[in-house]
Amino acid sequence: MQFVDEVTVEVVAGSGGNGCVAFRREKYRPFGGPAGGDGGDGGDVVLEADTRLATLVDLRYRRTILAEAGEHGRGKDQYGKAGEAVTVRLPVGTQVFDAASGELLVDLESAGVPFVAARGGRGGRGNMHFATPSDRAPRRAEPGAEGERRALRLVLKLLADVGIVGFPNVGKSTFIAAVSRARPKIADYPFTTLTPNLGVVSLGEDRSFVVADIPGIIEGAAEGAGLGLRFLKHVERTRVLLHLVSVDAGEGRSPEHDFDVLMAELERFDAALSKRPMIVAMSKMDLPDTQEAFVPFAEAMATRGITVQKLSSATREGVDALLLELERMVQAH
Repeated sequence: MQFVDEVTVEVVAGSGGNGCVAFRREKYRPFGGPAGGDGGDGGDVVLEADTRLATLVDLRYRRTILAEAGEHGRGKDQYGKAGEAVTVRLPVGTQVFDAASGELLVDLESAGVPFVAARGGRGGRGNMHFATPSDRAPRRAEPGAEGERRALRLVLKLLADVGIVGFPNVGKSTFIAAVSRARPKIADYPFTTLTPNLGVVSLGEDRSFVVADIPGIIEGAAEGAGLGLRFLKHVERTRVLLHLVSVDAGEGRSPEHDFDVLMAELERFDAALSKRPMIVAMSKMDLPDTQEAFVPFAEAMATRGITVQKLSSATREGVDALLLELERMVQAH
């Protein structure tokens, strides 16, 4: 399934039906009086979060969402039928902005809580409502009101307990595949992962948390380099960060360099992210080069008050201990 995390749509509520001008034409009732019914109310456009959805792909090519208009009133005191509301289901974590003003209208953080994005127009009154002692045969009725129309910008920010961050090819996808049922694409070249991946880590009955692999963050990400701007927003929702580093970083780079650069990008994007509870782990500990580099890196990080954990998703070295520590931090925050 294609991952789409931002779309713009126009929502148009149904217009109300017109009121009716009619009079009774019954035998033996020559002056039956007005009998025009009211028009039905137009349908609303309702947004609701659904835990079964994980992307906005269904709305990518659906530019306009229309609700049903109300029926016009009819004679013999018959009211028009109200228009059916349209319910649009969105992933949990979708923010809804007014496209014109940029105002945040609602943040759909919980499933099953409806939000009326556009209200249907009220149906017009028929002439039966305008009869008075001085005007027993009114020949006027109200037109139905138009439904609300507005353009919305929908932005999905994933909801996860743990966000896995790190430069490309440090083992994020391998880790999430090892600890959950998520099956991201894994290869030995950078930018293998082009969309965030969510996985549920289960540690026993009633013990689980959600992890998200956040791809595309490199130096300059906060200014739009790589895929940074597109995916940095997903880190905002996480409660705990798991920062992975590796030694096969490439020429001119080192684990310390990668750590400092990525932390600077997080702070540049949102200062609160750099202060979020975090675990730092060196991945690929099954490789000899990584084993040699671990002690110098751990000592360098210790001078900053940061403890580095060992991790090998291939051999599961350090995996269980890391998951327990992540669970503790998630529960604490």
